[in-house]
Amino acid sequence: MAEPDYAIEVEGLTKRFDDKVVVDHFGLRVRRGQIYGFLGPNGSGKTTTIRMLCGLLTPDEGRGTCLGFDIRRESARIKREVGYMTQRFSLYEDLSIAENLEFVARIYGIARRRERVDAALERLGLARRRRQLAGTLSGGWKQRLALAACLLHEPRLLLLDEPTAGVDPGARREFWAHLHELAHEGMTVLVSTHYMDEAERCHALAYIAYGKLLASGSAEEVVAGAHLATWAIEGEVAALATAAAALKGAPGADMVVPFGSRLHVSGTDAGALAASVTRVAAAAGLRAAPIEPGLEDVFIHLMRRTPEPVTVAHQAGG
Repeated sequence: MAEPDYAIEVEGLTKRFDDKVVVDHFGLRVRRGQIYGFLGPNGSGKTTTIRMLCGLLTPDEGRGTCLGFDIRRESARIKREVGYMTQRFSLYEDLSIAENLEFVARIYGIARRRERVDAALERLGLARRRRQLAGTLSGGWKQRLALAACLLHEPRLLLLDEPTAGVDPGARREFWAHLHELAHEGMTVLVSTHYMDEAERCHALAYIAYGKLLASGSAEEVVAGAHLATWAIEGEVAALATAAAALKGAPGADMVVPFGSRLHVSGTDAGALAASVTRVAAAAGLRAAPIEPGLEDVFIHLMRRTPEPVTVAHQAGG
């Protein structure tokens, strides 16, 4: 039977804990071989959604498939085909790199364990450190070890929950190079991240806040779909602070955000925004020009227009 076009295809996923709706009728389609970014603030429901996709949690509502298996009825089969990397390093710090991988290989009942462990060590650049205790590794090397462990049983889907948190930029770049190699070989990757530069490395992405899907598509499609106009204002630092204060609440200026030595001012009313920015910049002796909005501009915009829901406890007899 031919592989389905979509590695993940779900709709209406809902999960509640007590009175709080953590995931609210969420839908997602991820093509095979894609790196799909999953973005959102802390508490937005990303981890809960990932756990429903890989069979660790059962949704209260909704349906769908992961790798062609029903997420409700065939969760055990999904688990065998998925590599799941959690936010926190979860291997044994008092075992060496090689011992950790050998232990994981035994859990999965992998044949030719030594051969597969050696191959994983070579692929992730860990072979020279094979005898080093995991607890002595830096964040970047622990990340490599965790990824190697996820790949030992040759999964078809990788679910990575903020895998680069606390890792230096160089290690993050190398990690993403590995992900693109895997995707090129046909593996599907769903990765949650807070980093905008990582979001731009994804083939497609979804932004979730308070359990709801706010935007999805390629980075270019998400930016275009926000219909957001953005101006950059540059000049002397004190004058920029004065301009920022003047623009807050000005017509069309929905957001005023410092970006290093300049301001980004954004809004959905392009005409009103242009008038306000040019007026304030001229008065302060600053330079202003329209620019293409970035993902960070768009995500700040989406968050500001999405109020945090208020949980109301059920009253007795209600």
